[in-house]
Amino acid sequence: MVDPLAARTIPALLAAAATAWPDIEAVADGDVRLTFAELAQAAEGFAAALVAHGVAPGDRVAIWAPNGWRWVVAAMGTVTAGAVLVPLNTRLKGPEAGYILRRTSAVALITDDGFLGNHYVGMLAGEDLPALSTVVSMSPAAGATGWDDFRAAGTSVPIDVVRDRATAVTPADLSDIFFTSGTTGAPKGAMLTHDQTTRLYGSWSELAQLRAGDRYLVVNPFSHTFGYKAGIIACLLRGATMVPQQVFDVDTTLDLISRERITVAPGPPTLYSSILDHPKRSAYDLSSLRVAVTGATTVPVVLIERLYSELALGLVLTAYGLTETCGTATMCRPGDDPLTVATTSGRAVDGVEVRVVDVAGAPLPAGEPGEVVVRGYNVLRGYFEDPVATAEAIDGDGWLHTGDIGVLDEGGNLRITDRLKDMFIAGGFNAYPAEIEQVLARHPGVAEVAVVGVPDERLGEVGRAFVVPRTAAPVEEAELIAYCRDKLANYKVPRSVVFVESLPRNASGKVTKQVLRDGGHLSTRPSA
Repeated sequence: MVDPLAARTIPALLAAAATAWPDIEAVADGDVRLTFAELAQAAEGFAAALVAHGVAPGDRVAIWAPNGWRWVVAAMGTVTAGAVLVPLNTRLKGPEAGYILRRTSAVALITDDGFLGNHYVGMLAGEDLPALSTVVSMSPAAGATGWDDFRAAGTSVPIDVVRDRATAVTPADLSDIFFTSGTTGAPKGAMLTHDQTTRLYGSWSELAQLRAGDRYLVVNPFSHTFGYKAGIIACLLRGATMVPQQVFDVDTTLDLISRERITVAPGPPTLYSSILDHPKRSAYDLSSLRVAVTGATTVPVVLIERLYSELALGLVLTAYGLTETCGTATMCRPGDDPLTVATTSGRAVDGVEVRVVDVAGAPLPAGEPGEVVVRGYNVLRGYFEDPVATAEAIDGDGWLHTGDIGVLDEGGNLRITDRLKDMFIAGGFNAYPAEIEQVLARHPGVAEVAVVGVPDERLGEVGRAFVVPRTAAPVEEAELIAYCRDKLANYKVPRSVVFVESLPRNASGKVTKQVLRDGGHLSTRPSA
């Protein structure tokens, strides 16, 4: 029997998990319960359907749907067929999703039309997608094949064909392409391999003390590395049961923890603060909870202390990573004290190097702030069909320049202090001002715009737009926010707009965003 932890491709991992824990629940999603053996069988069936629809090894298959058992089956089926998974955030609008589908020449899209009122198929109506030949909807939708009808097509494909596809996948093959925006505002596809994923989350799941029989609440979106790799993949590696939650709602979360006897619940700090501060928390049995893993933003020390004292957790860890590092670069260790867990993101995981460097790329001593750079097996293989962006991100010595400013202490623990790239994190999602600014700049009432992240009690950070309006085209705050809502995922939409006479700039003409964040030296003007 192959040890799941020894598997170096995701199809091999799925098969090993089905052999190691055939009767343990792999997915518990409402009334749908799939054991590891049943999940592997369902994934083969989905892979067969992809083969029947002409999907070839290396083709890109996108999933634009919320967390759920069908997402897991579709993702596992995609990689079993030798295709490359392209996850899409459910909050994306049609043009955002269309760009990624077009950019990757995706041949198939699996979606859940109508989720939260979003008619994803219709949102793509005006997009030029010449490669997209198959659209499957988990719920009825015009212009899409139904889930059951799609699966039925796979019955014509011999199982040996599917298994040959799975065994032909190599550790160095691409497993997925996760898109992340950058300072130019154009999303870039980080290419990640099977070996990177299985190896890294073997380490992650060990540090998180994940074990067979654990019940893992996956609130983090599967479309994010935190949900897919630290969720689905980690559970496959350790024999833990995935309990997916489509949308974070604290009442639903509390009910799931109590009813499903959840033991592991990673998520952003807002997940835990919402649980701790819920007025009816005592009405729920949370005694099964054992492990919490968080990160992505500043974590108050008191939050860590409360997780230990009020919820009696056995382990609380923080971590740091980027899409470009397969989701993880550093992580705290079991036994770290609450101060270390709250104020740092831990130390580099095994096989990965982390440095803090000056503008010339020279390493800085402990305690000195500089840019965080990462080197190791987990660093992306490059941005999809974008060698220029790849060369800008990864230097000649293999160091990934993260754009984050950090400090290493004497023990090698990393503390992130600022961001070179101006990114802010809203509710656990990366938001890039340049992308938001490009949208706002197209509004006829906007002459100039700059966007920064500002603190928010619930989401950690939210966007604030500073706008120089056009004199000839009066504009209101509500109009600009509504304009963004039509064109951007909700977490990217600025929550406030400040109208100014001009934007503060330095001697070279660059907008000084720190002045905007501080709110000083601004000449504000009323909207129309």
